[in-house]
Amino acid sequence: MNKHEKTKQRTLKASISLTGKGLHTGLPVTITLRPAVENYGYVFRRIDLPDAPTIKCHAENVVSTDRSTTLSSNGVTVSTVEHCMAALYACGIDNCLIDINNSELPILDGSSAEYVHKIKQVNTIRQTADREYFTPKNILEYSDGYARLTLIPDNQFSIELDINFKSPILGKQYVQLNSLSEFADKFSPCRTFVFIKEIQELLQRGLIKGGCLNNAIVIYDEQIKQEELNAIADTMSVERQSAEKLGYILSRPLLFPNEPAGHKLLDLIGDLALTGHFINGKIIAHCPGHRVNNMFARTLIHEITA
Repeated sequence: MNKHEKTKQRTLKASISLTGKGLHTGLPVTITLRPAVENYGYVFRRIDLPDAPTIKCHAENVVSTDRSTTLSSNGVTVSTVEHCMAALYACGIDNCLIDINNSELPILDGSSAEYVHKIKQVNTIRQTADREYFTPKNILEYSDGYARLTLIPDNQFSIELDINFKSPILGKQYVQLNSLSEFADKFSPCRTFVFIKEIQELLQRGLIKGGCLNNAIVIYDEQIKQEELNAIADTMSVERQSAEKLGYILSRPLLFPNEPAGHKLLDLIGDLALTGHFINGKIIAHCPGHRVNNMFARTLIHEITA
């Protein structure tokens, strides 16, 4: 008998709201996370559109993994969902209706910390239906280039994750999560990050309009011209600094030496939440990213529904 068989589903005890700007659109947005009935899962509702169309949070509804995870259904999209999904999943919430009045979730401080804080303020309530768990019968793996994700059967959820960007500033890092109970303190505050060489391209593509040093870690690992660095600083509304000094460009110090790897783990949990199941198993993640995360989630769904 699976020891998790009698674990019941949970939802929020009360609604919570968060307001901010979208990371890529820069547009103001408010989301309200509401309690939902059992077996509902996670669902977005675009209340800014006629008839308030809904989008089921499911890996097969992912239509883009370019810099973030974007869901689409019923002719509408919602993007940068992963930080919210990670918080709901790690806080043990099975069912939630998420009202949103724009196309992209607020980036907030670039992490899941504010979601977790708000959820803990209102707490959760136990429902009557059993929680949906997935325990693999065999080792499951998906790889794409250098990226590789492996799920090993186990009676609990854990993650070992490493990254290697071959950068003089951000090279190899490793993090380990032994249970979801560690997420709130050790991983939810880990901020998103971007390399300096990526910023100009992203700005030219009309992305990261809501990015600033309050919600991102900038990795300055490749010297550029002073005027180019000044232009980026001005665009992101941050203080100019010398182009000769490589390192992290930060508004506040790193929370942990391996904070970037911690954020990759946060993203992975958010993307795997789209399986619709809590997972029993040990995940070994090498150089994960939204694309490989989503393909791995689809692989798990195939096993779940087989």
